[in-house]
Amino acid sequence: MKPIVVGYDGSDFAMQALDWAMDEAELRKTPLLLTHTWQWPYGEAAEEAKSHLRTAAEHVLWHGAECARNTSAITDIHTDLYEGHPAQHLIDLSADAAMIVVGSRGLGLLPTRVLGSVAEHVAAQAACPVIVVRGPGPIPASTRPGPIKVEDDGGAVLEFAFHEAELRGLQVTGAPPALWGERYPGVELVEQPEAGPSLLVVGRKHARHTLHHATCPVAVVPS
Repeated sequence: MKPIVVGYDGSDFAMQALDWAMDEAELRKTPLLLTHTWQWPYGEAAEEAKSHLRTAAEHVLWHGAECARNTSAITDIHTDLYEGHPAQHLIDLSADAAMIVVGSRGLGLLPTRVLGSVAEHVAAQAACPVIVVRGPGPIPASTRPGPIKVEDDGGAVLEFAFHEAELRGLQVTGAPPALWGERYPGVELVEQPEAGPSLLVVGRKHARHTLHHATCPVAVVPS
């Protein structure tokens, strides 16, 4: 069974992505794979010198896996430590993943509005759906969660949105009624939701603009 893959580096953004990835793995009953990449930034060096950085990276990954084991019901949790570029490694892993989940890695005074390069590259090139979880820190649990909003009319995008809504017990907004209501009879389609969206779902042709301006998690679905 293909795993949910989450990019984890120990940051607040990564913890937020891990929370979302754990939900996905539990809802979909799939394995969870935490991956962490590290790079020696100082040019040529002896392996002994690099080993200290690798040990630190191992500890970061171990911490994330322990958090997942201690706070979720997932029994199939794996780790992957890789020396190299994080975006390319996540893209490579996407070929055998059910989904990639990454944090937004915002910078500056508006962290929820600035997108990191890793998230942008992975969303643009991954072979599977990618969820970019916006904002620093954990996602507060809402007593009245908003719907899943569709911002594309592609079949794969609509399929993902309705399936995600069914799993999470959420409404869908922005989608044409057509056959999707018949295939997912338990999902309510609303035109004017009472709350803002819990998740935006887009195809790649609309992804760049949405990723840079969204204030909630965004799912980018390849065609």
